Amino acid sequence: MFTFEDMKYGIAYLSIVPIRKEASHKSEMVSQLLFGETYEVIQENSNWLLIRCSYDNYEGWIDSNQHREINEKEFLNIMENASGVALELVNSAASGYHSIPIVAGSNLPFFDGMNFKIGKEKFIYNGQAIQNEAKNIALFERVAMRYLNAPYLWGGRSPFGIDCSGFTQVVYKFTGIKLLRDAYQQAEQGSVINFIEETQPGDLAFFSNEAGTIIHVGIILKDQRIIHSSGKVRIDKIDHFGIYNSELKKYSHQLKVIKRVF
Repeated sequence: MFTFEDMKYGIAYLSIVPIRKEASHKSEMVSQLLFGETYEVIQENSNWLLIRCSYDNYEGWIDSNQHREINEKEFLNIMENASGVALELVNSAASGYHSIPIVAGSNLPFFDGMNFKIGKEKFIYNGQAIQNEAKNIALFERVAMRYLNAPYLWGGRSPFGIDCSGFTQVVYKFTGIKLLRDAYQQAEQGSVINFIEETQPGDLAFFSNEAGTIIHVGIILKDQRIIHSSGKVRIDKIDHFGIYNSELKKYSHQLKVIKRVF
């Protein structure tokens, strides 16, 4: 285990870096780092690193071959200065050396509208990005809709595979509001909305299993609809019982609580 003085830092330098529950490629993927997101290294185990994500303090293991080390000064500079957030579902960033696919939700450190940099390496990104995060509900809805039909993937946070809480977390990232990683953690944030009739677009609805454990989350839209990742990112009806799947003609998720974090 590292002491504070020995702390190592890293930045995701690939499109997506899988985070696993244990130090093995056979272990389940519990989350992902998107390009430009930073982390602290808190333990080493052979070819694996136990990391703590800067964005949500989530911990898990990454392959050391996918680790890009940065020093403490670089880490603090990135943390203290605003990054752009890539808005395109996928676009490329090019440096003088290579090109990297960038997915929506990725960080673009020191972004000036077209360029960003990591260390001394400069990149050109000509896609859309959010530079000044704002609680803009119209933008919020447009971002959420871009993920429609993205496949469900346990631990995923990208348009090519995303789970329910990864979807809500990344969409909210564009507003500057930080959600925690898992649905049960997100349910501890914000204030309770008591009735479905009092909801506003952007509210979060949480759903439980028969034991009362929160297992699912989605984003409420207008007209008592909800967008959520279940099989794929989809839109369904919601009422005080839960999510009604019109294709299956039955309720798929039981409503537990509604929270407002805007």
